[in-house]
Amino acid sequence: MYGIRKIASGMLLGVGLWASAMPGAHVVPRTASAQAEVVHWWTSGGESAAIKQVAQAYRDAGGAWIDSAIAGGDQSRAVTVNRIIGGKPPTAAQFNTSKQFLDIIEEDMLNPVDEIARRDDWDRVLPQPIIEAIKVDGHYYAVPMNIHMQTWIWYSRAAFARAGIEREPATMDELFAALDRLKAAGIVPLAHGGQAWQETILFSMVLANMGGRDLYLRVLRDRDQRAIRSPAFLDVLQAYKRLRGYVDAAAPGRNWNDATAMVIAGRAGIQIMGDWAKGEFTAAGQRPGHEFGCLPGLGPDSPYLIQGDVFVFPKTDRPEALRAQKLMADVVERPAVQVAFNRLKGSIPVRVDADESAFDACARKGMAILRDRARPVGVAEVYLTPDQNGALQDVLTAYWNTAMPVERARDSIASALKY
Repeated sequence: MYGIRKIASGMLLGVGLWASAMPGAHVVPRTASAQAEVVHWWTSGGESAAIKQVAQAYRDAGGAWIDSAIAGGDQSRAVTVNRIIGGKPPTAAQFNTSKQFLDIIEEDMLNPVDEIARRDDWDRVLPQPIIEAIKVDGHYYAVPMNIHMQTWIWYSRAAFARAGIEREPATMDELFAALDRLKAAGIVPLAHGGQAWQETILFSMVLANMGGRDLYLRVLRDRDQRAIRSPAFLDVLQAYKRLRGYVDAAAPGRNWNDATAMVIAGRAGIQIMGDWAKGEFTAAGQRPGHEFGCLPGLGPDSPYLIQGDVFVFPKTDRPEALRAQKLMADVVERPAVQVAFNRLKGSIPVRVDADESAFDACARKGMAILRDRARPVGVAEVYLTPDQNGALQDVLTAYWNTAMPVERARDSIASALKY
């Protein structure tokens, strides 16, 4: 990734763990020298409002926040990595909870955050998939901001009523039956944006709900060739492709929020999308349980596919930057800041012990599931390297958009995930 191993070795000075670099109390003294430049990609209306909550909390704690917002996750991460390599790192930078920052950990370019992890007992209060993503060789290297669940099933209650659907689907068979009824009623059954990442979300939903936790993890976490070549996985691929028949002709290239707008207007019945879609319903004045419904899965035991956002802290030998990093890590993990941020972002707090009283019905469903350690699993990016995930995505979008035989799709996925 980014050729870091060849370019950056030896370019940055090591500063050791924060605990040894900055002994004493975990709260940084209130001082204007705790100036933090923060690179992130939260630029939409709801996202911008959410990160402003964190910035204000940082200022209230005595720090100075310099906002460096860069539209687009890929672009933002690239800028961060290039600045680290160039010796001019920001104080903190946003990444997804995944293997996106593994290379810069391996090149010793990030400060670990073990002190705050011990203080807040992350080994106990964080979901295991999040721990697996941010803890490397016994050290924590990222401060988690939130949790997103990628495969919520959103539906229009008005569209369901017009189609005569009286209860929420609880199995894949019931989901297909609902899609059939929507189609018969002249409603677009499945609102979809024809982009590769959105097609991967559809696949993940089918794999999780048809294959359950066992097959999901064997395929994506373990890359088990026998599981990928099993009849059960072939059934998953066939069901995934079957969804293509419920998408309207204008789907290719559509943005996810435009697909959400179709459900909001009742022109489409269902969308399978992450919980960031909820912000669109909220902005339109709609409420869960009234104008729209939200399903975290099909059935009470369905896997709950989680990812999220984190802040990482590039290595530096400047005492003022270390103070700023330490203060920011402390502020981000404060329960009140987590609640304020996530209410606006559409996500939920990363801590399983967070107060849920301020959240809506959909968020409370997700927070309850997080407390059941058997249900949360990581999204594909948590288990796969960026190269592996890209190869899987290429196969899935080709299979979705062409007449590729299912057996060829299976074999291509087996090859993409072989190593």
